[in-house]
Amino acid sequence: MSKVARLIDEWELDGVGQQLEDYWLGTGDEQYSLRELADWFNQRLLAAAHDRADEAYVDGEIENTYELLTDDDVGTGTRAEVETRLEQRGIDLESLRTSFVSHQSVYTYLTDERGVSKPSEERSDSSQIEKTAESIRRLVSRTQAVVRNNLESLHNTDRITIGNFSVFVDVQVFCQDCGTQYSADELLANGGCDCQDEPET
Repeated sequence: MSKVARLIDEWELDGVGQQLEDYWLGTGDEQYSLRELADWFNQRLLAAAHDRADEAYVDGEIENTYELLTDDDVGTGTRAEVETRLEQRGIDLESLRTSFVSHQSVYTYLTDERGVSKPSEERSDSSQIEKTAESIRRLVSRTQAVVRNNLESLHNTDRITIGNFSVFVDVQVFCQDCGTQYSADELLANGGCDCQDEPET
């Protein structure tokens, strides 16, 4: 049994194997690379660890926490603060880190245990646009979570004062040629800016 299969059983991640397959093949609206799948799977492990510790979490928190634990650009102080918070929640961080999988482990699981063939690298225009839109949405979600967590950390350590708050992130794209501005979602849904409607000279 591969590492991924063992972890799916151990953590009772029902349906995750099928989701890995679907995301790799792009059978739905999203298609992930093997590295993206490894990160996604590791985030499911982190979420399962929170569930076992009976610790609630909000949208985007798991993705943000995982990034703070694994991204090389994260400062040691910030990472230590996250690690301490997880340990206070009763999460065995050392064991969890050992459980994290690589993209090669995901590939072995998909090809050897599920018999999935490597998908074609060629993607239709619509699927590539949707993949880009989803990547932007995930980035916005992570940014919101990072801002919220950092503000809460400053508030909890009495560095700032803030009441109940919400964080809004709005990605806007301005075209200097036609002078139009759209949200990223609108731009992708429209197939571009107003330049596409201008007659050729």
